[in-house]
Order: sequence, then C-alpha cells, then structure tokens
Amino acid sequence: MLATVTHILPLSRIRRARLLPSTGKVLVRTNQKVSTADPIAETNQGGKHILVNVRRALGISNVKDVERLIDRKPGDKLQKGDVIAQLGSFLPRVVRAPADGEIVAISNGQVLLEVQATLFQLKAGFSGIVTEIVPERGAIIETHGVLIQGVWGNKIVDQGMLLSLAKSADEVLTRERLDVTMRGAVIMAGHCARADALTMANELPLRGLILGSMKAELVPLANTLSFPLIVLDGFGQIPMNNAAFRLLSTNEKRDACLNATPWNPQFGDRPEIVISLPAEGELPREADDFKPNQTVRVQGAPYASQIGTLIQVKAGTTTLSNGLRVSAADIRLENDEIVSVPLANLDVLE
Repeated sequence: MLATVTHILPLSRIRRARLLPSTGKVLVRTNQKVSTADPIAETNQGGKHILVNVRRALGISNVKDVERLIDRKPGDKLQKGDVIAQLGSFLPRVVRAPADGEIVAISNGQVLLEVQATLFQLKAGFSGIVTEIVPERGAIIETHGVLIQGVWGNKIVDQGMLLSLAKSADEVLTRERLDVTMRGAVIMAGHCARADALTMANELPLRGLILGSMKAELVPLANTLSFPLIVLDGFGQIPMNNAAFRLLSTNEKRDACLNATPWNPQFGDRPEIVISLPAEGELPREADDFKPNQTVRVQGAPYASQIGTLIQVKAGTTTLSNGLRVSAADIRLENDEIVSVPLANLDVLE
C-alpha cells in the first residue's frame, strides 16, 4: 500500500515549483535571492459575471416597463453602489451595482455585470534562490534546511523569528500567554481551543502561528487572520507530534518561513515550515510503500499524533474492535508499547 509521506526533517534540500494558476508575468530572474513574502510572478485574474435581476428586485412583471427604468447601457462602467434602476421618487426602490464592473448585456429585465479583474501576485513561499524560470508561469526556488509539513493552513505566507511558547507538546494556548514582546514573531504553541487567543495574536500582531492542533470551530476565524497559521497534526485536542515539537524547540530564535497553503494531494501542495540553514541536504522522497523500520505517525484515537517504528505489515486483514476488517501494521510506539494500527491511519515521517 502506498503511504502518505510527511516531511519532518532537520536538514533537507527543499525545491519547490511556484506557479501561477494561469499565464502571467514573471518578476524574478535566475540566481536571485527571494524572501518568503516576495512576489515572484503576477497575473490578472479574470473577472466573474454577476446577473442582477432588476425585474425581480423591483417587483415588476412587464419586461418593457422594467427596461425603461434601467438608466444604463452595455459598456457602461459602474462602481459598487452605483444606481442601475430606480422605481419612484418618494421612498424609491433602488437597484445598485453589487461590485465594480462593466455592463456586458441587458435582457429580459436583467443586467449582466462583469466584475473587474484583480491583480494576483504569487509569493515565493520561503526564502531561497531562484534556480529556474518557468516562462509566463513562475519559478523554481531552492534552499537547504529544516522542513516541517502540516495538515492545514489559512493560505497566507510570511516569516519571522521563531519563539517556542509551549513547554510541552500538549500545552494549551491562551490569551494570557501572549504579550507585546512577541509582536512580529512566529510562535510555536500546542493546542488552541479559544477564539480570544487567536484574536489576541492578531492584535499584536504575530508574523505566524504554529499549532499542533486546533478546535475545528475556530477555522472561520483562522481564515480571517492577518498572519499564516499552520496546524501540524489535526483538529480536536491532539498533542503536537514529538518529532516536530523537538525540531521546532531546538531551532528557536531562527528565522522561520511559513507557507500556509491548503493541502492539495492532486498537486502535492502542503502547508510547510522552512528554516534555512548553512548546510546542504538531500531531496526527500515524496512517496513510499509501508515497510519495516519506517518512522510513522498515528492519525486517530487512541494514539493520535504518537510516533513509532513500523515492525511489520500484517498479512491479510485485521478485525478491529468495531468489527471492520482492514489492512494493518504492528507499531512500536516511543514508550515501547506495541499496537496494531490500520494502514489508513498511518503516515510515514521522513
């Protein structure tokens, strides 16, 4: 069975293709040094279309009556809030443009508005060297150092000095633990269960937040933060895996780059933490089969985020306590306990 590989490495050669979603303009050159938030390419994202149903908004059934009230024509450029049509003069009913754009067509009492395109800038994602240009799409960037991959991110990239706030892998982040001395830093914490802790972090503001786990209810708030947030192990009260906790703790006060891109298995994108080091590493493997002596992480209760060594992949299928029959492996956990875990609940750490 092909295993999911998660990289938690003290030294690796990190090579990433950073590409626009469509053709555009590349802003960097080969051998150029870039920082995490530097734009490396840009493109105009095509505007979407919005259909404004004036007839329904004004409550008029006769199409000709409606179109006489529409004081606009195709090609008109509108700003958000501009009047498209108005019925009556005393306490009038008004239909306004929902966004900046251009009228494409008017038909059957409806106005088709094309929203103006916006400029999208692709950021480097980590500090490194541009080793190759991909014409009209982006660039390949490389560095050497610590690489830690997570399971969830809020789509923001930034970098700052790493500070370790958690003294243990299961410590809970609270508002009281944060203060003004952490402004502009990347904070490594354990579990976050309270919205006020994230709000305080945003008010400081931080340059980044690394969590072992987080309550799922906090995802909408996390998506509004001004800094990158990366969750390493999952949602619920799960301690940070020891491999990542030790690696982050021993690299405190180094510059950490956070690329909180969402996990996309189709393209291999994952939220990542990169800490550049003055040493050279090797490119890690991106896929592997389960086999003895691998370091693996357990996902799911009762051993969630625990790390162990794979002893053997069990022949055939194993019957779980809930009656399901699954492919499983025997794992020796760090406390020397031997447990059987479904292969679907394991990923390989390397």
